[in-house]
Amino acid sequence: MKRTIRATGYTFALPCVLFGLWWALAQHSQSYFLPDPVKVVKMVPSVWGGPRLTEDVLPSLRRLVAGLGMAIIVGVAAGIPLGTYRKAREVFEPLLEFLRAVPSTVLAPILLLIVGINDWMKIDVIALGCAWPILLNTIEGVRSIDEVMADTAEILRLRRWRRLWYLVLPGAMPRIMAGIRQSLSIGLILMLVSEMFAASNGLGFAVVQFQRIFAIPQMWSGILLLGALGFVIAWIFGRLEKRVLRWYFGLKETTSAG
Repeated sequence: MKRTIRATGYTFALPCVLFGLWWALAQHSQSYFLPDPVKVVKMVPSVWGGPRLTEDVLPSLRRLVAGLGMAIIVGVAAGIPLGTYRKAREVFEPLLEFLRAVPSTVLAPILLLIVGINDWMKIDVIALGCAWPILLNTIEGVRSIDEVMADTAEILRLRRWRRLWYLVLPGAMPRIMAGIRQSLSIGLILMLVSEMFAASNGLGFAVVQFQRIFAIPQMWSGILLLGALGFVIAWIFGRLEKRVLRWYFGLKETTSAG
C-alpha cells in the first residue's frame, strides 16, 4: 500500500508543480495567449465531450490504434528474419539506415499524392514512423537470445514454428515491448501532425482550427487532452507490459534478490 501511494506521488508530483507554476504565471500575466489553467481544465468537458468526441477524438484514436497495429505487425514480421539471418541483415542494413533517416512527416505529402486525402494516408504516416523502433528492437532482441537456449533448441530439433513460438518470440519480447513503448509517443506526434493538413476532423485538425481563429483557451484544452490521452495510453500499456512479461520481471526480481 505504501509503495503504491509513493509511486502515485512520484507520478503526479511534477505535473502538479508545473500546473501550479502555470497558474502563478497566468495570474500575473496580461497575455491573451497564456490563459488561466483552471479555466482551461474546466473547458475540456464542454469542448471535447460533445459532438467533437465522435467527430474528432474517436477518429484520431482509431487512426492511432490502426497505425500502431500495422507498425507492430510489420516491425515484428520483418525484424525476426533480419535478426535471425546475418547475411539478410547485412544486405538490408544500408537501405534500412537510409529509410530510417527520412522523417515520416516528410513522407506525408508523398503519401497524400499516392493514397489520397483519406484516413489511410494518416494511418500510413503513423505506421511508417512507429515501425522503426519496433523493427530495430525486434532485431536486437532476436540477436540477444541466449546461445545456450538456441543450441538446446537445435539439439532437440525443434521445428521452425515451435522454435519461433517457444524460443524466439519469448526471448525477444522484452525488446519488442520496449520498441512498442517508444512508438506510443511517436504515434501520438504523427497522429497530430498528419491531421494538421489535408484533414477535415481529428484532434490535430481541431487544435489548428482553434489556433487560426484565436480561440486560445480551446486550443490549450486540446493540448491538455492530448497530454492526458498520452498518459492514459502509457498507463494502459504499462499494465499490459507487466502482464505479458510477468516471467521477465519475476526473473529480474529473483536475480536482484539473489
